Amino acid sequence: MSDADTAAKQRGIITTLFLDHPANVNESYFGHMRFALGFAFWLGVAALAALVHALVPALCETTASRILKRLHARIENRH
Repeated sequence: MSDADTAAKQRGIITTLFLDHPANVNESYFGHMRFALGFAFWLGVAALAALVHALVPALCETTASRILKRLHARIENRH
């Protein structure tokens, strides 16, 4: 296998791993990263709110569900 073949195969792997999915949702790699990191952040906040609520039921009564509803709406509005 030549160096050109190896380079083409590596580009194919990189494209598959990093570029195909963002392109399928009409985003750049970094745009998709920003969206996914923001989503992960709010999922973490919801998880912490649910944990607080589990320990002290009077706290954060609707926080996790409100965050999840907002995230669901963001996903639905993207497609």
